[in-house]
Amino acid sequence: MPKSKNIYFERQVPREIMRPFSEQLNLFMGFSPLLRAPCPFSSSLTISSVLRWHQPGAAYLLLGSLLYLVGTFRVTIVFNVPLNEALARVEPDSSIGASLWSSYLANWTIWNHIRAAASLAAAASLTIALCDRGA
Repeated sequence: MPKSKNIYFERQVPREIMRPFSEQLNLFMGFSPLLRAPCPFSSSLTISSVLRWHQPGAAYLLLGSLLYLVGTFRVTIVFNVPLNEALARVEPDSSIGASLWSSYLANWTIWNHIRAAASLAAAASLTIALCDRGA
């Protein structure tokens, strides 16, 4: 597929998902209250783990909550969203667009893999914390 078509199709996703920043946050966290809960809940877990450091599983709880906050949410806002915004500003058929597409694809993919790994590690850490507390 030509780079200009790739740019065109990739630009459609952020147009549907990304809106002004306040809307981005709502869409990123989902439409229902249950899907919006992970960030505030994870922040609460971070604080709770520090306050209850002496209890079993606190270190895993802290690690899992920080992995989620930093590795998924912060990576999205700091790295993936600006890449999407840069792609949205370029003309797909231009030489700048073709050049940007190459760097966009490499950078966005790297950060997306980091998000996926952080999500998996956070889930594993939080699961271990839950098992540790039940022991």
